[in-house]
Amino acid sequence: MSNYDLGQTLASGQCFRWNCVDGVWTGVLGRHWLKLEHAVSGIIVHAAEPVADFGFVEDFLRLGEDLESVLLSFPDDPPMRAAVASCRGLRLLRQEPWECLASFILSATKQIVQIRQIVALLCERFGDPVTVPPGEPSAWTFPSADRLAGLAESDLRACKMGFRAPYLLAVARAIATGRFDLEAIRGLSLAEARTRLVTLPGVGPKIADCVLLFAYGFQVAFPIDVWIIKALKQLYFPKRRVSQKQLHHFAATHFGPHAGYAQQYLFHYMRTSHRQRDTKTTASRT
Repeated sequence: MSNYDLGQTLASGQCFRWNCVDGVWTGVLGRHWLKLEHAVSGIIVHAAEPVADFGFVEDFLRLGEDLESVLLSFPDDPPMRAAVASCRGLRLLRQEPWECLASFILSATKQIVQIRQIVALLCERFGDPVTVPPGEPSAWTFPSADRLAGLAESDLRACKMGFRAPYLLAVARAIATGRFDLEAIRGLSLAEARTRLVTLPGVGPKIADCVLLFAYGFQVAFPIDVWIIKALKQLYFPKRRVSQKQLHHFAATHFGPHAGYAQQYLFHYMRTSHRQRDTKTTASRT
């Protein structure tokens, strides 16, 4: 599959539990340890245990998506062309909503490497162990909302998540008790879904849009963080003063029906080009 790049996709700040060694990616999806690698025929998937149907992997990777049609919907301007050229093969993922929501609650004001560390600790301490092939490091599921709801705040703080601990705990308890229904989000409009999500502790518009884009597939959701603000200002409004309101209006009107996809290309392009200029800096998802 020539137009799918696992590295561009799995390392683009959408998810935080996949690791790469020599071009081979390993991670846990649901209760399955998986290894993903490119081949001439497409993407090869290896599992630690027999799997009757790999449809859940195809769904996660969005293998059936017509990427070329998505790219053709982007505005034909120099910044977008540069982002597409730099991030060839980047895809959006379709993640499990609870894991996506919890991960982005933990992302607030953190660099990606730190988010990965926090999530790894949370899974190791409170997830269930999964079967891995001989010689592979131990791996765990992402802990359920029910599991986290029964913990104390101090248990979560021990995973180095700091001020995010009470937010994650409150959200886990809201979901575990049925006071908040993640599945109901699927049937709402973008505006309704965003309004519903931001009622949760620790969830603002940016986190809500990340979840709507990366878990629920709302293609117009356009998360705006410091890197996107920097990208919009530098690439579209150089040497001009623009307000936050103007940037939000521009983002909502310029990028078309797959604006969220365009956002991810701009985000990854900005952070990777910045990293090339300054290897000491790692992008956050703030």
